[in-house]
Amino acid sequence: MQQRTLGSTGLQVSSLGLGTLTWGRDTDEYEAREQLTSFVAAGGTLLDTAAGYGDGASEELIGSLLGDAVARDDVVIATKAGISRRRGERETNVSRGRLIAELDGSLRRLGVDHVDLWQVHTWVDETPLEETLSALDYAVTTGRASYVGVSNYTGWQTAQAATWQRAVPGRATLASTQVEYSLLNRSIEAEILPATQALGLGILPWSPLGRGVLTGKYRTGTPADSRAASSHFAGFVGVYLNERSQRIVEAVCRAADGLGWTPLEVALVWVRDRPGVAAPLVGARTAAQLKGALGIGELELPPAITEALDDVSGD
Repeated sequence: MQQRTLGSTGLQVSSLGLGTLTWGRDTDEYEAREQLTSFVAAGGTLLDTAAGYGDGASEELIGSLLGDAVARDDVVIATKAGISRRRGERETNVSRGRLIAELDGSLRRLGVDHVDLWQVHTWVDETPLEETLSALDYAVTTGRASYVGVSNYTGWQTAQAATWQRAVPGRATLASTQVEYSLLNRSIEAEILPATQALGLGILPWSPLGRGVLTGKYRTGTPADSRAASSHFAGFVGVYLNERSQRIVEAVCRAADGLGWTPLEVALVWVRDRPGVAAPLVGARTAAQLKGALGIGELELPPAITEALDDVSGD
C-alpha cells in the first residue's frame, strides 16, 4: 500500500485508513483482530478512532490489540475528542478542559503515552476557537500528540483555524481535516478543498463509500445484515437511498462491470486519487468486507471513467 505525506507535515500515513466506528459494539474482538492484522499485513498504517466511538469501547478494543495483534510502532493512531454520549444523548463540548480530559482518557484506554494524530471532532459555536485550539497546542507541547487536526469543519472554519495556528510561531499547525467525501457527497470541493490546499492540510475522507451505498448492496433492497437495517444506522444510511444516489450507484456499477472491478473498488479509488486526499477511511463490520478494500493498491481509474463519474455525480 502506498504511503503518503499528511498535508505539509512529515507524517507518513498509508493511502487507506482503517476506521473503527463500530469496534466494541457491532464489531467484536475477534473481527477487530482479523481486520487489524490483515490491514497491517497489506501495508496499512493509519488507524482511526475517537473517544466518542462506542463511548470509548473502540479505543479500549484497540488498546487490547496493540502489542498483541500488532506492534504499536506499526500503526499511526489517530483519535478525536469533542463528541460524546456522557448523559445518554449526543453531546458536543470542545472547551479546553473537556478536550484535554478526553485526550487523557483516550491515552489511558489505548494504553499509549501519545497518539500520532489528535483531532477536534466538531465545531461548537459557543466555544471560542482560540480556546479550542489552545488544547491542541497543549497536546503537542506536552507530548500527548505528535500532530493535530480538525474534523467536520466548514471551509471558513477550516481556514480560520489553520490561519490562527500559523499566525504565531510555536503554535501547533494543523496537519489535517477529516470530512465526509464520496461520489455521493462532493460538497467539500466548493470551499473546504481550496482551504486545505492553500493552508497545507491533508484530507481524510470519512464514508468514502457513501455510507456503504456505493458498494451496490442497496440496489434491490435493504439486506437484513446491513447498516441500513440496524436501528442506530438506519437514518445515517437512509439519507443516500434516493433517486440521485441510485443514478450514481448505477454509473459506478457499469464502470465496475467494464473494468472487471467491484463497485467498492471503483468508488474507493475515485476518492483515494482526488486532489488533496491523503487517505480515505474505510470502516468494515467484518474482516471479509475489509478484504475487498485492501486490494485497491495498484488500481487506477482510466481518465475517461473518472470524467464520466465526475459528470454523473457533479450535480
